[in-house]
Amino acid sequence: MDATGGLEWTAELERVWRRLWPRFARAEAPGRCRRYLTGLLGGAARKNGWQLAEAAGEATPHGMQELLHRAIWDADAVRDDLRAYVVEHLGDPGAVLVVDETGFLKKGTKSVGVQRQYSGTAGRVENCQVGVFLAYAAPAGTAFLDRALYLPRPWAEDGGRRAAAGVPAAVGFRTKPELAEAMLARALEAGVPAGWVTGDEVYGGDRRLRLALEERGQPFVLGVKRTEPLWAATDRGPAQEAAADLAAALPAAAWKRLSAGDGAKGPRRYDWAWAPIRPLRDPGWGHWLLVRRGLEEEPETAYYVCFGPAATGLGELVRVAGTRWAIEGGFEAAKGEVGLDDYEVRRWDGWHRHVTLCLVAHAVLAALRASAEKGGPASTRGRRPCCR
Repeated sequence: MDATGGLEWTAELERVWRRLWPRFARAEAPGRCRRYLTGLLGGAARKNGWQLAEAAGEATPHGMQELLHRAIWDADAVRDDLRAYVVEHLGDPGAVLVVDETGFLKKGTKSVGVQRQYSGTAGRVENCQVGVFLAYAAPAGTAFLDRALYLPRPWAEDGGRRAAAGVPAAVGFRTKPELAEAMLARALEAGVPAGWVTGDEVYGGDRRLRLALEERGQPFVLGVKRTEPLWAATDRGPAQEAAADLAAALPAAAWKRLSAGDGAKGPRRYDWAWAPIRPLRDPGWGHWLLVRRGLEEEPETAYYVCFGPAATGLGELVRVAGTRWAIEGGFEAAKGEVGLDDYEVRRWDGWHRHVTLCLVAHAVLAALRASAEKGGPASTRGRRPCCR
């Protein structure tokens, strides 16, 4: 980054820090928060306590560890400030809320929530923690709004491990879709402008999540497994059919080749088809099965359940389905640029505090990138009222 860019992010970080200042109870904590955020945005190879302390000119990591463990401040209140900041700089009524999880590889058994479980990051079962995240994918850029550590059932039911890791008594076992539903509810109730919700089959396969969004009148495009039973009109009348069986019955003329957005190698082109489902629909709303088929000789096929205004077209559903990849780029940037996975904490508060500050740092970069494209300072570009 050149000198001008460095000055710009330093100035923007100062504005963000002043916004967060009231969240800290003791006088020294806000200053250390600023140094922590500065370190996350700096050039250290890893963003752990030692390296952040060195970058801040501190002789030991004790102060940075204090910020994550014993200092008095509310990470959820900072999360709310993060959400308002993202909306101010990226807010758009056509934005998409994206839910997904990512894994954090760990050794041992002491880190809160760690166990052998599937990690999408590794693509296999590993000893890891899993965090569920909510991203905001807008035309101006992508940033995160919320986060939740997944606490597996063995952890949730083990009082000794819970106490050692500082898990609050009110925190019980919740599935990943339940964590996602809570994050989506917080965002929507805070007035975050968003046209759609999307996520993969982990979330789309949860009917309670789909129903909760329908009850809010919130459109969605959610992945489902090929075996997902869906109500549709058949020769026998309304009946439940597997998503793959409904797709197999589509005529050749139903398929259209469309791009789901640009990827690293150019447009992501697939063959797409859709069909109405849920014969007893609410007036003004539509329910569809969306199917994506690759262009390979033996193509992979993906399935989505969709809900939205009745006038929605195929191209819009394809656009939303393709937006899900934005969160993968967000994870890559947050881990590579601001140390999302560099923490060395074992307790509940420490995880949420480090991750929240990383998401703040990532949002600063997203705001500055959006500002650069618009040609104005991040502090004034597209300023919208805070959502609370």
